[in-house]
Amino acid sequence: MRWENLTADPTGGPALDAALFGADAVTTRTFDTPEFRGITFHEVRARSIVNRVPGASRMPFEWTVNPYRGCSHACVYCFARKTHSYLDLDTGLGFDSQIVVKVNAPELLRRHLASRRWHGEHIAMGTNVDCYQRAEGRYRLMPGIIAALRDHANPFSILTKGTLILRDLDLLKQASEVTDVGISVSVGFTDTELWRTVEPGTPAPERRLDVVRTLTDHGIGCGVLMAPVIPFLGDHPAQLRATVQAVAASGATSVTPLVLHLRPGAREWFMAWLEHHHPYLVRRYERLYAEGAYAPKWYQRRITRQVHELAQEYGIGPARAGMPRRIALPEPAAAPAPTGSAPTAPGPTQLTLL
Repeated sequence: MRWENLTADPTGGPALDAALFGADAVTTRTFDTPEFRGITFHEVRARSIVNRVPGASRMPFEWTVNPYRGCSHACVYCFARKTHSYLDLDTGLGFDSQIVVKVNAPELLRRHLASRRWHGEHIAMGTNVDCYQRAEGRYRLMPGIIAALRDHANPFSILTKGTLILRDLDLLKQASEVTDVGISVSVGFTDTELWRTVEPGTPAPERRLDVVRTLTDHGIGCGVLMAPVIPFLGDHPAQLRATVQAVAASGATSVTPLVLHLRPGAREWFMAWLEHHHPYLVRRYERLYAEGAYAPKWYQRRITRQVHELAQEYGIGPARAGMPRRIALPEPAAAPAPTGSAPTAPGPTQLTLL
């Protein structure tokens, strides 16, 4: 493995600084327990933990913290698969089962936040691989990371598919009292069969929506990133409706659709999966993604419009910041009004941000 050549540049370009960690700082472990069987952990002492997002990125933030590399969620479409090739690790099964753990991440972050050169910019987490994947249950890096951000009143956001985030609910509440905290849960669809094959290592979609419900019930606004919307497998109007309805019922403050994109590394693995599970779709995908990693603009706009219309229909959008909300259950049919009675006034309209 190229531990010495691993650079801080997530695009895989030339190193601007020394390697993030050297071979003498790596300890490899396996654990013979059901949840970790077949997974190898490479514990490293990183030299840096706050990473700058490349200027050409489409991401709406500039700084990230990623305590892990590789992810046991094993999502076949994960765009981060390419990053494993920088370590000479396989971007397929190796990405799912060879997990790099930056065991000193909390102390590194605390030191970084205390530096005079740091000006308290927003830090995004879970944007590369999930910081609440199964490994976090053993290594417990996130409590120290959140505590450091809380103690320095540094704004941050977390994107996750993991239910383990609820373990840190008290810390998140404490942090939200002193700084801006944004939480999003990723739920691209609620189709059980699709989930089992395309996201085999993740909690079920309904469990993730339970996370949204719990966070909002505790006063922590939580949005849903409806990602990915998978063409021809998860984009039927009835599927989109079922997902948005479930998201609304969870009390999510917002829903943001994102169509599947297939970057190098992820593209090859996803297409191999597609050939095995849905061979009749291979040619359609080759045509849809003929121009590159992203679906055509017309397709993305269509999905976005459909989801936004459904979100408006189900009333997704906070009435006040930080306040959980619920869609109302259907009311029983009202008895007919007596002849000649005055018409009733229309009820209040739910505002939406979408």
